[in-house]
Amino acid sequence: MTFDVDLFVIGGGSGGVRAARIAASEGGARVALAEEYRMGGTCVIRGCVPKKLMVFASAFPGQIEDARAYGWDVTAGDFSWPQFRAALDKELIRLEGAYRSGLVNAGVTIHDCRATVEDAHTVKLADGRRIRAKHILIATGGRPFVPDIPGADLAITSNEVFLLDALPASVLIVGGGFIACEFACILHGLGVKVTLAYRGDQVLRGFDDEARGHVADAMRARGIDIHCNSDVTALERDGTTIRASATGTAGGSYDAVLYATGRKPNTEGLGLEPLGVRFGANGQIVVDGYSQTAVPSIYAVGDVTDRIALTPVAIREGHAFADTVFKGQPRKADHDLVAAAVFTQPELGTVGLTEAEAAAQGPVEVYVATFRPMQTLFAGRQDKALFKLIVCQTTRRVLGCHIVAPAAGEMIQLAAIAIKMGATKEDFDRTCAVHPTMAEELVTMKSPARRVGNA
Repeated sequence: MTFDVDLFVIGGGSGGVRAARIAASEGGARVALAEEYRMGGTCVIRGCVPKKLMVFASAFPGQIEDARAYGWDVTAGDFSWPQFRAALDKELIRLEGAYRSGLVNAGVTIHDCRATVEDAHTVKLADGRRIRAKHILIATGGRPFVPDIPGADLAITSNEVFLLDALPASVLIVGGGFIACEFACILHGLGVKVTLAYRGDQVLRGFDDEARGHVADAMRARGIDIHCNSDVTALERDGTTIRASATGTAGGSYDAVLYATGRKPNTEGLGLEPLGVRFGANGQIVVDGYSQTAVPSIYAVGDVTDRIALTPVAIREGHAFADTVFKGQPRKADHDLVAAAVFTQPELGTVGLTEAEAAAQGPVEVYVATFRPMQTLFAGRQDKALFKLIVCQTTRRVLGCHIVAPAAGEMIQLAAIAIKMGATKEDFDRTCAVHPTMAEELVTMKSPARRVGNA
């Protein structure tokens, strides 16, 4: 059987681009890639990158306030959303170009259109062309999920928030996950009156209970109005505003409503169902450890598989796929002890088990330090940081680390290296502190706050 290409990748996000580039440049494969929107996918175009730039922008009011406390004669003027958005658009164009040039330089043929799968070896492009491929990789990512309620079309999602012509004076954010909490902090920092409605008991479900409670308290202290056990049931236009009907206490009129109620894998309409590709309960493509589907010639990586929906994970899955299939180096992506950060204000950095997860497995010691960071303490702020280590009583290994503090994302990356290597609490204790820093708390917590878990 003859093929037009060795690999056809559907999706130009981080996972698909990495797989295509490695397969072509290092595996010697003939590779084509189709992307129907913009190269770079969710992370570069409507996720991590623009969000983090918005985080930076939203932090300046607090920094300017602190500067005055340190003796600087400074005054914050008005924030210009049009100016920021123009600069943001320019940066995203630059990054998209870098992704595209990386593919071209590796010898990948790019098709700027939608592609679907016709059979186990045939990809059909939106212009009608058909391309025969020995292997097909699905890397179409995910999309925001909006519940089917009356007036749902009035809401925006994280996809549209970067494209607003102007910031709203007030916003209702529906959801309690990391995307909801991040945008609550971002928009509040940019001067928007923020209300957050979440149907659960506490925001950031799935994260360590003590850490997520710390984040929620900090958000409320900054002026974000959080309504837990409250869910929106309908939206309707009310003049220039949107009226939200809700269970609980979050009902009212807002200038905008932003839904951040989770994401769904982009699998609809790809033509995979008739071929025998299996799907999970959330619509994700089911794959094995090598990212192979039930159809041997079809693979999938990234958010479309709903394993760990993080950009670095998608990149590693794509690279492992290329090594396995085109370089003769069978390799599974490692999904164990993946660190993550939530870019709230303050940030939450986390790696390993939560206290509840660890305690369910056996007896653990929990080390906790809470304190007011030096920088904002001097400025008169009431901010508090949290550092937490969870240690197995039997092996002494550090099973989890959770940090709520400015730059927690930077700190957790370094802590994750030690924890991934199997560091014990005594390894942390033997490490000399860097003073004065917040991170020194990781190596100066000597006595456990509590011991939990069943022996």
